Amino acid sequence: MIENKHTEYKQQVTPEIEKEVVAFLNSNEGGIIYVGIDNAGNIVGIEDIDQVQLHFKDRLKNNILPSCMGLFDLVTEKQQDKNVLKIIVAGGYEKPYYIRKYGMSEKGAFIRIGSSSEPMPTREIERLFTKRTRHSISNIKSAKQDLQFQQLHIYYQGVGKILSPQFAKNLELLTEDNTYNYVGYLMNDTNTISIKVAKYEGIDRVNLVESNEYGFESLVKATQQVLDKLNLENKTLTRITSKEREEIRIWNEISLREAVVNAFVHNDYSRELAPKFELFDDRLEITSNGGLPEGLSKEEFFEGFSVPRNKEIMRIFKDLDLVEQLGSGIPRILQFYKKESFQFSENFLRIVLPRNVDEKGVQEGGHVGGQEGGQVGGQVNLSKIELTPTQNQVFRLIVENPKISRRELAENLKINESAIQKHINNLKEKKVIERVGKTNGYWEIK
Repeated sequence: MIENKHTEYKQQVTPEIEKEVVAFLNSNEGGIIYVGIDNAGNIVGIEDIDQVQLHFKDRLKNNILPSCMGLFDLVTEKQQDKNVLKIIVAGGYEKPYYIRKYGMSEKGAFIRIGSSSEPMPTREIERLFTKRTRHSISNIKSAKQDLQFQQLHIYYQGVGKILSPQFAKNLELLTEDNTYNYVGYLMNDTNTISIKVAKYEGIDRVNLVESNEYGFESLVKATQQVLDKLNLENKTLTRITSKEREEIRIWNEISLREAVVNAFVHNDYSRELAPKFELFDDRLEITSNGGLPEGLSKEEFFEGFSVPRNKEIMRIFKDLDLVEQLGSGIPRILQFYKKESFQFSENFLRIVLPRNVDEKGVQEGGHVGGQEGGQVGGQVNLSKIELTPTQNQVFRLIVENPKISRRELAENLKINESAIQKHINNLKEKKVIERVGKTNGYWEIK
């Protein structure tokens, strides 16, 4: 492995590491910093990695302007049995980013050139500053200031986190003059944002057979409701062949979840429009407002480079386990669907998920709908238990294979084992599953 435009190695957290982060923030597509790998690409590892993560997050929060919270992700990896910290940095919308103590100068602002981070010329600093997005939703004052956040508190409590009295400031729900911004408006208990899930008979928009309207509430709750609705529509189908019974969901579960969450996180709310979801006989269409971010090409988009349009929403969704890892959504969708599923225009981005199978010759239910549905429906009434999307995925994998290991769960869901353990603990606390035995044990569905 060698360093390049998108990759930087650090043997340890150095005093200059903010410089590397700033350079990636100021690029169009961001990049990755590995801590615990030397310049030659040798794995050296780092001790006390949990403490290093906390220390590093605090440094980035306090030492870089504009705020980069929601634009970076810290991931622990095992390489050659040694701990390595992977820092994923997205390209920012509010360039130029700079180190606080040096200000917006060549000493504080940097840009990535090849495999190194170089001072940004004064002329480029001035050019970027004049283009800085002043109409991002964090800078738009909410027309309503009497906001309530009971729903947001409940969702944070659901993942074992408590919002402090300063949560509005910490989550960047305030403008510079300490009034609620549009992010706060979207996250509060009531708003005017309408989110529609429409169902049509046939393959065009002529015969509308069902229209569900969500929204008018915290964006987090609306997202969960849309996920729940589409999960109900995503039935298990069974095809009987001469050799075996084939079971398949209408849409791949992981891709469906990623596509829905991406639409909410990256939607351009400055137009006061929400994403929309449309079901047809042959496909699902998910449309979000706003095309590709400026400076990001289609190739970079498909490769997973991230330029979050709404970093504040991204941060909250990641806190609540709705987003697994920066830049992971599109590559995960592309594991099951072609690039042609994405349609781009100047003002919209649409993903079209075709049905995996035709219903002709296919039964709903069968082995999964009967055995698993009976087992799960009989033993666990999931409608009365609030699970996050990831907890639900972990639960389903355990139902399918009660002897599945934590490592296998992590590989299936493309997240680290420590995150899997957290979800398992939550399922155990909710009395959904219980471990029977140790080394050669299995999971029992309660």
